[in-house]
Amino acid sequence: MSHDRSPPAHLRPSALFDAATIHEIQRAAREGLYKIRGFGAKRALPHFDDLVFLGASVSRYPLEGYRERCGTDVILGERHASKPLHLQIPITIAGMSFGSLSANAKEALGRGASAVGTSTTTGDGGMTAEERGHSNLLVYQLLPSRYGMNPEDLRKADAIEVVIGQGAKPGGGGMLLGQKISDRVADMRSLPHDVDQRSACRHPDWTGPDDLEIKIQELREITGWEKPVYVKVGATRTYYDTLLAVKAGADVVVVDGMQGGTGATQECFIEHVGIPTLPAVRLAAEALRELGLHRGAVKLIVSGGIRNGADVAKAVALGADAVSIGTAALIALGDNRPELAEDYAKLGTAPGYYDDWHLGNDPAGITTQDPDLERRLDPVAGGERLANYLRVLTLEAQTLARACGKSHLHNLEPEDLAALTVEAAAMAKVPLAGTDWIPGQGY
Repeated sequence: MSHDRSPPAHLRPSALFDAATIHEIQRAAREGLYKIRGFGAKRALPHFDDLVFLGASVSRYPLEGYRERCGTDVILGERHASKPLHLQIPITIAGMSFGSLSANAKEALGRGASAVGTSTTTGDGGMTAEERGHSNLLVYQLLPSRYGMNPEDLRKADAIEVVIGQGAKPGGGGMLLGQKISDRVADMRSLPHDVDQRSACRHPDWTGPDDLEIKIQELREITGWEKPVYVKVGATRTYYDTLLAVKAGADVVVVDGMQGGTGATQECFIEHVGIPTLPAVRLAAEALRELGLHRGAVKLIVSGGIRNGADVAKAVALGADAVSIGTAALIALGDNRPELAEDYAKLGTAPGYYDDWHLGNDPAGITTQDPDLERRLDPVAGGERLANYLRVLTLEAQTLARACGKSHLHNLEPEDLAALTVEAAAMAKVPLAGTDWIPGQGY
């Protein structure tokens, strides 16, 4: 007997009301609640796949991969900090909170980043001893919620990141559901356990760029002017946000595109707010060029959908000094791996589809506070997997840069790229492949 449950071939599915859309309408009608999930945008958006590199030919000379050096380091904080960060690779780990992630996951992120000479970042809820102890370079996030924030941890950090927005939910606050509020998480946040926590969407200390400048000045004074100060924005009005962040005194501007991940938020936010990472890179770089600071004292970090070395190299070519990864880092630790197929099936999902990071029952032990599940993640092994992944990203980016004749990743430029679609050409402002045409700039 056949168990094939595929619909008959003559039935035509709707492109507008596909199976997932129909399922969501039925769920909403049944429950009367909006959908919350983790991960990032799942619909197809213009991205780095829509660009290609123009490798060396007669007019350009490539570098020999096994004999000629291609630099990857980046220094962050030269504008004002007395102790800038010197990263060996231009790939950092994005802020993800303890609470959203297990303590073992935070430790693994620190171990993996430190093994390759780069930084990791705290997140909403404060700094854990595990991540400080295993992160050679740790960026401390200052968020609107102030959960877990204290001056002592601020001084222990190597840099400070003022978070204004996040690519998955610009204009929205964080969310941590009650089932993930363990006693330790509750204690760190000074809030009751088992109760849903919804973070503020705007900072209580300032209402605009002039106030932000004062806040950054305060942060520098209480940390002895040692630490670089980042300002992170979700990609929306990116050009002006970058200008204002620099005016307020940022050493580093972090722009998180629409494809950026989250531990939990409304799906309507994830899929319908913000702009893709592709145009956001270009807009932020244009703002820094306008100020005469691009590739100078103020650095640009871009995040949102970075998956491989090609994404890294393309982001750098469009103007980023470094990139940051979140979702990809969790996958490298072991999220969504096929060995857990039976566990995922019990939750009604499958490897490659699991996005219920908000529920706390992650079989990989990463997005959970359940002690039994958390023990499934060995932080040493997870850190080694992350370090291997970061090495591969770096080698891939170097391979592409050498093919373009560049002795450092930062020598990549928009001229090394061509677009495969009109949309990508317009957003990245690079020519459509085979033409000199950039939409909006004539022919």
